[in-house]
Amino acid sequence: MDISIVFRIAAVGILVAVLNQVLIRAGREEQAMLTTLAGLVVVLFWVIGYISELFETVRALFSL
Repeated sequence: MDISIVFRIAAVGILVAVLNQVLIRAGREEQAMLTTLAGLVVVLFWVIGYISELFETVRALFSL
């Protein structure tokens, strides 16, 4: 596992948090929620490969 994925997730989290606050202050709560949801989906797409690899490793470890 590469450490760059952690930095990418942190960068997306900071960007989403800033956009969320700006949109809420502007009175656009719906767009703020959609921005947060989009950030979550992007991060989940990045992490899904690592989760799959984790399950395969656990399965191989316990010979299931």
